[in-house]
Amino acid sequence: MNTYAVIDFETTGLSPAQGARPTEIAVVLVDQQGIKDRFQSLMNPGVSIPADIQALTGISNAMVKKAPGVAQVMQQACKFAANHPIVAHNAAFDQKFWEVELQRLNLYQQQKFACSMLLSRRIFPELPNHRLGTLVQSLKLPNTGRSHRALADAEATAHLFLHLQQALRSRFQLASVSHALLLAIQAKSRSQLEACVLKYGGLRAEQMA
Repeated sequence: MNTYAVIDFETTGLSPAQGARPTEIAVVLVDQQGIKDRFQSLMNPGVSIPADIQALTGISNAMVKKAPGVAQVMQQACKFAANHPIVAHNAAFDQKFWEVELQRLNLYQQQKFACSMLLSRRIFPELPNHRLGTLVQSLKLPNTGRSHRALADAEATAHLFLHLQQALRSRFQLASVSHALLLAIQAKSRSQLEACVLKYGGLRAEQMA
């Protein structure tokens, strides 16, 4: 039974290439049974948080002033996530910060991210959009708290990820859902979902009987 590390960052901007740094991270460990453990910390980015970002996240310059530095927190987060496959919602955003900050510490290892946003587009194409808040409401997932805070969003993503796995198991009668299958689904179009399951899917339930 795979354990996944679901991560979420809050940051000072959209891209580390433009000087943005993280202000908060959460890592939620989840397996098929549910959420197992959590790590969350604010961090001092060493740069000012723009006013619009403070309004969006509720994280102020005063809040991060006395927080531990990015290096310390990222070391802790990396250790907590261990070698588990990583999941994020809109993973392209979080992956940039994860990789850049760990490269600064010479800790980065190649890890393929599963993206719950891309997966939800393939599995639930009928929904009005695939923003995290919309998915939580449309799929009646647990309300984990204020959006644009790392732990609330990571927990919401964890519940979404479990729901996506369950939907695949139920729809295609799978006994398990592998990381390889998830990566294949998110890289293909909606019309190729069934073909991905046939190629990469785990054992069907009847094969396990």
